[in-house]
This record gives sequence, structure tokens and C-alpha cells, in this order.
Amino acid sequence: MRAFSDIAPDELARQFAAWGFKPSHAGRLLQSYYAHGGEVAWPEVKAPRALRERLDAEAAPAGSRVVVRRVAEDGTVKLLLRLPDERTVESVLMPADRSDRAAGCLSSQVGCALACDFCATAQSGFARNLSAGEMVEQFLQLRREAQGLGRRLQTVVFMGMGEPLLNLENVLVAIRRMAEGALGGLGWRQITVSTVGIVPGIDALAAAALNVNLAVSLHAPDDATRARLIPSGRRFGVEEILAAADRFQAGNNGRPVSIQYCLLKDVNDAPAQARQLAARLAGRRMHVNLLHYNPTGLSLTGRTYAPSPPAAEDAFMDELKAHRIVAHFRRARGRDIDAACGQLRRTTATG
Repeated sequence: MRAFSDIAPDELARQFAAWGFKPSHAGRLLQSYYAHGGEVAWPEVKAPRALRERLDAEAAPAGSRVVVRRVAEDGTVKLLLRLPDERTVESVLMPADRSDRAAGCLSSQVGCALACDFCATAQSGFARNLSAGEMVEQFLQLRREAQGLGRRLQTVVFMGMGEPLLNLENVLVAIRRMAEGALGGLGWRQITVSTVGIVPGIDALAAAALNVNLAVSLHAPDDATRARLIPSGRRFGVEEILAAADRFQAGNNGRPVSIQYCLLKDVNDAPAQARQLAARLAGRRMHVNLLHYNPTGLSLTGRTYAPSPPAAEDAFMDELKAHRIVAHFRRARGRDIDAACGQLRRTTATG
């Protein structure tokens, strides 16, 4: 039998019935499993000893395990998880401003095929998609980390290694397991899917009607600059991506889409580029998250990117605000523990 992270309540209920046990034990078992970060509190389940013994003998264990855990000075926790095929992925837990809350960042693929030039994940290439269960296990690991710190995992974003919309079928299954009250209980609006702008994927996510949030990693206001940073930008132009975001937003109760924009020195941080971004977003109810760049060394094209200096960041923000664009800086996290996507995996001897 598959691991609990990769099985639905109705399937588990059928298995219990086939073994001669009450199907009602399935729901209680999975609720306990998700609530306790991947561990079952058997007294809550109230299942007979014979069922527990059968599960101990036949249920597959969790497929991933933590092999590296790093804690930053700001409290950010980065995990490197090893999968059954010995490959590795990263997950991050970020403390919220409230002392009892935390946010999680999940990976959706082993590596990434999009070759974004400033991203550490791109330098390792693409290996494979993660299964729904492998994504759920990241969620459970982060929930257990948060519980150990006296916090509650409140929100989750698919913004780690990989492009979620290129693994959408598995991502949707994972979202349902994390969000549904009978399983993870996180809630739909507490989950965000981030994409570099895979237009068919944005439309497919909208069609799934899961009421989750969308974040678009734009990183440039014009197609030429964006294509140099994100090769997939040659396929989908900025305006085409924003139009897809408009469609998603219209079908998602009008909830604003977030625009992610990582400021890179002398690349995309000029005031003129801020004005161009503002013009793109004029009339659109979208929020801009400005990101501080976490340096990753030499890029795929041989360039070394640097963070924008504070004066350039402030000037960029001022231009956006002058044009009435809602924008804020997302706090930089875990710079002392290789917290940028793909850094820990790249600097650790892993598969």
C-alpha cells in the first residue's frame, strides 16, 4: 500500500473495508497524520490494534527524509530532503511577524528546465517532476518544523525548485490534499502557486477553480530584457502573460495577482524600467512584490548578477508609487544559509 502522503481518504477506506475493518477509520487516521506533520497519533484514531499492525506491515513509509537542516539568524529554516531515488529537493520555513505563525515554500520539481539565468536551481538542470506525495511530504515536514518552534504553518507557496505549472497535474492533487479540511486543512486561500508565466498553465490553473492565489515572476517590464533573464520569455511575452493573469484574476473572485520582481543591479532596476512596469500594470489590480536578490555566483551565461544598491531599490519603489502601483519589498530571508532556490542543493554533495 502506498504511503499515507500519496493516498486519498476514499482509497484508504476501501482498503480498510477489504481488510475487514471499518472504513470510517480512514478519515480519522489521515486527519491525525496531516495534523501532526506526518505522524499518526493513534489514540486520536481509536483504531483496533490489529489495524495498526496491518498498516505497520503493509503501508509504505514516507518516501523522503531530511538530510540537511540549516537555521538562519532570522529564524528561517531550510531543509534538504532526499527522495527514494536519492535525488534531493529543498523546502523553506519562514517565521512570520506574528510569533505564532510561519510560511512555507515548496518545490515542485527536481531541478528546473527553464534556465532562468539568475537562479541557482537552473544551474543543476532538470531531473524529473515530483509526485503529489513528495510535495505533500514537504508540507508535512514544514508543518512539523513549525510545530516544533511553537508556530503554526499558515501559508504555503509553490515557489521553490521547479516550475509548478509544468507539473500541474501533480501540483493540483497536492494542493487538494494540503487544503481540504478532511486532510491538511490549510485552506485554499492560504496557498499560492508561483510561475514564470506559462500561459497555458495559468489558464489550466484557473480552470481548476481551486480558489488559490497566483504569483507571476515577471522580473522585467519588456520582452527583450525578460528573455535574457528567462529564456521561456521568448515564448510568452509580457503582455501575453499579464493577459493570462487577468483571466485568472477575473475567474478568482477578482483577488489580486502578485507580480514578483527581483531587482538586479544595472539589469532591470532603472527608474525608466519602473515606469515601464507601471505602464504595463496601469488599470490592473495587481500587487508588486519587489525582491532583494540573493547572489548565486556565476550564471549559466557566465554573468555574475548583483543585488541592486539600496538607492536604486528606493528609486524603483518611488517610481511605482508615483504611478499608484501597490508595491512593497519582500523581506530577504536566510542569506546566511543559502536560502535562495537551489543554493543549498548545489552546495551540498547530493544527487
